[in-house]
Amino acid sequence: MFKKNNQIKDLNQQEISTLIGLGFTITGELKGKAVVRIDGTVIGNVNVEGGVVLGEKGMIKGDIQTGSAIIYGTVNGNVKAQNLEIKKTGRVNGDIKTEAIEIELGAQYNGKLEMHQSGKTEDKVAVKV
Repeated sequence: MFKKNNQIKDLNQQEISTLIGLGFTITGELKGKAVVRIDGTVIGNVNVEGGVVLGEKGMIKGDIQTGSAIIYGTVNGNVKAQNLEIKKTGRVNGDIKTEAIEIELGAQYNGKLEMHQSGKTEDKVAVKV
């Protein structure tokens, strides 16, 4: 159920096509197909197929939908990702739907967790925190 997935590690090694730097604020929906790194603030939903890396000082005030995500910063919204990693500096305030998750010691998560393997609905697990 809780497993480390190689796709998450691959996200750190992929080329980042978009960078929202520290001190920048984007208001509105962010959509794309490649990997985005967010060190600033996004106020709105993030829908990125490739992946999302949220830096330590990064913040998303909205929902995330992506293939893979690594959270070092703060998310105030729901997260839907095939693979999710919340680092010790990460904060997620919202519900999570994922196939694989890794939460480091020290990370904060407040919400409902729903996990299932694609194609296997009988293995669905729901945890309320």
